[in-house]
Amino acid sequence: MDDNAASGYSATSVPSADPVSWPTVSVIMPVLNEERHLADAARHILGQEYPGEIELVIALGPSRDHTDAIAADLCAADPRVRTVPNPSGKTPAALNAAITAARHEIVVRVDGHGLLTPGYIRTAVRLLRETGAVNVGGVMHAEGVTVFERSVAIAMTSKLGVGNARNHTGGEAGGAETVYLGVFRREILTKHHGYNEAFIRAQDWELNHRIREAGGLIYFSPELHVTYRPRPNLGKLARQYFEYGRWRRVVMRTHSGTASLRYLAPPLAVLAVVLGTLLGLVSLFTVPWLAIGFAAPVGYALGVGLGSLRESRGQATGVRLRLPLVLATMHFSWGWGFLTSPKSLYRSTLVS
Repeated sequence: MDDNAASGYSATSVPSADPVSWPTVSVIMPVLNEERHLADAARHILGQEYPGEIELVIALGPSRDHTDAIAADLCAADPRVRTVPNPSGKTPAALNAAITAARHEIVVRVDGHGLLTPGYIRTAVRLLRETGAVNVGGVMHAEGVTVFERSVAIAMTSKLGVGNARNHTGGEAGGAETVYLGVFRREILTKHHGYNEAFIRAQDWELNHRIREAGGLIYFSPELHVTYRPRPNLGKLARQYFEYGRWRRVVMRTHSGTASLRYLAPPLAVLAVVLGTLLGLVSLFTVPWLAIGFAAPVGYALGVGLGSLRESRGQATGVRLRLPLVLATMHFSWGWGFLTSPKSLYRSTLVS
């Protein structure tokens, strides 16, 4: 029996024709130090042309900027906006706190630096009805403002940067392992006890894995787009991808059979480049034929350089010059995070 049958929530439970019968929607948003994007993100939610009722629940972490004040202004300006505290500042705890406070039938996850495109919620609800899925999602459309952010956006939407992930590069609609953010039937979140708060990163992937293991359909559709604002500098980008790599290793440890070539490529590249460089350096002093090791770093540099030229055609010079460094930072940070991920990183907090 799949999750729809078990819950009694059939594919026709999300109506599409009669505006009066459209289900109510709770948008949940974890925020921490999001003064730059929060007001804009909220505007893209509250301005959705959706026939049913919408509320926005913001889970506030201990921000060091003006995020809390901006959230208070949003609440004062629109009764559809509420806040809940998230003292830990951790994303999965924020999501669970917002889900608990949410009042409505459909739960839409949005980040504080994500901008819903027009019609996003209406399209997602329609797809839930049409497909019988319990979670639908689409494309994480990275879009930068500064020159550096635009370089990151190119990397995050190219196969050279993120492999063949449909939620980054697009692709055909259909069942998926995971989707970006997600629009859920609320009862599926209740059934699976929400997000595993031990997963500081990769909590979406881990939740979707549990849902799929129980027979639920996760559905990707290129009709759904969320504009994503990339990290603003190299240090923050490196930290982001280092954490991605660490937590992907945790997912692979805790859920057997989840390894794939796409996830193994960055750590393998790191090992090849480091080992090749060391062998090449040794050849300078001892065994000359070990110079063949230099083929790995040189080959990687050429691949990234030529790939960057192809991916950045038509872009400004500043963007094109930064792209190879951005790609290498993403690859090496992810790969190093994966290789150094300690077993002690994960302690399950999920209720069974």
